[in-house]
Amino acid sequence: MTTHVNPEVTLQKEHAARQVTRASTYVLNLVIAAVFLGAAFVAQVVQEQFIWWVTALGIALALVPLLCLRIALQWDRAVVLRMGRFQALKGPGVFGLLPFVEQVARYVDMRIRATEFFSESTLTRDTVPVNVDAIIFWMVWDAKKAVLEVESYYRAIVLSAQTALRDTIGTHTLEEMLTQREHLGKSLQEALDKKTNPWGITVQAVEIRDVIIPSGLEDAMSKQAQAERERQARIILGTAETEIASKFVEAARPYQNNPVAVHLRAMNMLYEGLKEKGSMIIVPSSAVESMNLGVMGGLSALANQADGDQVKAAVP
Repeated sequence: MTTHVNPEVTLQKEHAARQVTRASTYVLNLVIAAVFLGAAFVAQVVQEQFIWWVTALGIALALVPLLCLRIALQWDRAVVLRMGRFQALKGPGVFGLLPFVEQVARYVDMRIRATEFFSESTLTRDTVPVNVDAIIFWMVWDAKKAVLEVESYYRAIVLSAQTALRDTIGTHTLEEMLTQREHLGKSLQEALDKKTNPWGITVQAVEIRDVIIPSGLEDAMSKQAQAERERQARIILGTAETEIASKFVEAARPYQNNPVAVHLRAMNMLYEGLKEKGSMIIVPSSAVESMNLGVMGGLSALANQADGDQVKAAVP
């Protein structure tokens, strides 16, 4: 049985990995700060004395990149707050902050993301419990709304998708779930996009990957399908028999009320049968009397015997 991972946990892990990637941009800040501090230290070494104002200037210049300089990746947007209020969206690239006044509330990834979600043991409209796996493709189109309007848009997306999936399952039959996945995915996408659009998030597509039904019901459906195939096979066989019988009726029409034609046809069939050596043909006694089949059979047997004697005489 498939083991499902909580999609919220997966999203949190992905977010943590992105935070680690963003942390690598602080290396530049550290390098610039180290350059300023190193320059102040070298200046004092050259002068061979401690100069307090040079040290203070070096520390102040080192704090500037650490407190004011930020870098946003190409796909990120930084939501900047000034004194707790929204100020601007910044990025991608290098941007500055006023120290102790402005802060980055959150970096928002603007790329399309694929999130798996599922629904377990949900009843369809015809009361069949099913497990459904699906994928939602979504993206943030307004970073400001995503951060300011929703506490955790990751969690909101997952919960909304699971709820909409359960509602969809409950309003459709099992047959519709199995045969109309594309239509169900489209309806899910429209419902979710309508809900998440005020949050600055758009749902581009929803795909239903798998519909798992109970094993007992699966066996019953397999037997039903097999019985249906057998029924179709019998119908086809019956139709073929009907067509063959109609052809026989059509072929017999020229012999109707024409005993001579029937007699000739019977003689031809008998001749074809007696051509093979060792063949035996059983015919009704009425046919023997009406068509002199006894005389014909004797003549045919004598002819075959004569042929055999000639072959033996030819052999030395």
